[in-house]
Amino acid sequence: MRDKRLNSILITGASSGVGRAVALYLAYSGVRLFLGGRNQQALQEVAEECQRRGAIVEIKCLDVCDQHGMEEWIHSVGQLDFVLACAGVSIGTADTKSRHTLPESSEKVRQIMSTNIDGVLNTVLPAIEVMRQQEVNEEHLRGRIAAIASVAGFVNSAWAPSYCASKAAVDRFVVSSGGSLQKLGISLSSVCCGFIRTPMTAKHQFKMPGLMDAETAAKLIVQGVLDKKRRIIFPVWMVVLARVIDLLPATLLERFYLPYLEKKDHKKL
Repeated sequence: MRDKRLNSILITGASSGVGRAVALYLAYSGVRLFLGGRNQQALQEVAEECQRRGAIVEIKCLDVCDQHGMEEWIHSVGQLDFVLACAGVSIGTADTKSRHTLPESSEKVRQIMSTNIDGVLNTVLPAIEVMRQQEVNEEHLRGRIAAIASVAGFVNSAWAPSYCASKAAVDRFVVSSGGSLQKLGISLSSVCCGFIRTPMTAKHQFKMPGLMDAETAAKLIVQGVLDKKRRIIFPVWMVVLARVIDLLPATLLERFYLPYLEKKDHKKL
């Protein structure tokens, strides 16, 4: 997809999944892509495919939890029209051996929170600093930023409490900050998506209603960013359902969740 409004783009989590799909979707002759990720080989493969499509690509192998490294990278690339904070993790659902323990280990809780929250902040905050110094374009914008949240951020799930909490934090921060940044000429979007077919969701051992391929998701994300939507949500029906479920008493939901978790645990013993 070619759009003159997006000539210089930075994407984290670009080595696979949605980040990879967005990079390939936006790869066209002359566009500058700055792609970040932790898997050097996978990142290089994405870069080569983008280059075959005519894009000018630079890759950076680093962890989004590295605050100093992220600041240094983002401040070094120059003009940025669009930044996508896409790096994230969803680790281990239902790995408890008892209902009296956390469904995720302490280590996993901290890893999920650090990557999904700090990783987004380490991307978004430096991007804001860079864009504030840029000239306003014909749309009265200095730049566009989007962060991947999730429909999971609208519900309380005993399957993945840390993931839900981290994505809720991302969504609230982005949506709450969007109004002030819009006045500065920076469009900020929260991407609240459902299940997308990626290496991360391939590990899930449960049914995923509304499962969507990453290429379709990439198109919806880019279009929402171009439309300057504060929230980019898809599928809409899943978000509506999640909102309704969130209104139900937590104890009612646990009547379903806990027996399911215990059933999964017994299979592991």
